[in-house]
Amino acid sequence: MSERTDKPEKEFEERVVSIDRVSRTVKGGKRMRFRALVVVGNRNGRVGMGIGKANDVQGSIQKAVRQAKDRLIDVLIVNETIPHAITHKYGSALIFLKPAPAGTSIIAGGAVRAVVELAGIRNVLSKIIGSSNNINNVRATLETLQKLKTAPATSRQAPRTASGPAPKEAA
Repeated sequence: MSERTDKPEKEFEERVVSIDRVSRTVKGGKRMRFRALVVVGNRNGRVGMGIGKANDVQGSIQKAVRQAKDRLIDVLIVNETIPHAITHKYGSALIFLKPAPAGTSIIAGGAVRAVVELAGIRNVLSKIIGSSNNINNVRATLETLQKLKTAPATSRQAPRTASGPAPKEAA
């Protein structure tokens, strides 16, 4: 017979961002369910989010974790921070992320903090402007992190002049 081995360490860490009691109205009254918003990540550049609904809290968390693991994205990390400052709008949520020097730690609100911590970013400054909806803020943060480019890719962009718009070429 084969020996039973211990379960391996979890590859991904889970963080419950919010649990809400939601309801739908039916003929007989209101049906209550639970909705869980979960972020999973390996603290090494992979992170994802999931939303699960069920009749009990534990079931909704399990569904959200399963969905989050199916929707993982890769995040570009340079020296424990992001390669450049970036702003992104998703719905009414405007997310601003800025790289920070080593030792600064994560300066971020709840939804953004969960995403950047589980992605493996250790030094970053952030600001959420507009929405206070956790779901939209997590989605906006994930889209922002997906848009990050490497340092050489950002330096290939057309140079900007401080004196205003570029002069028109003569025909």
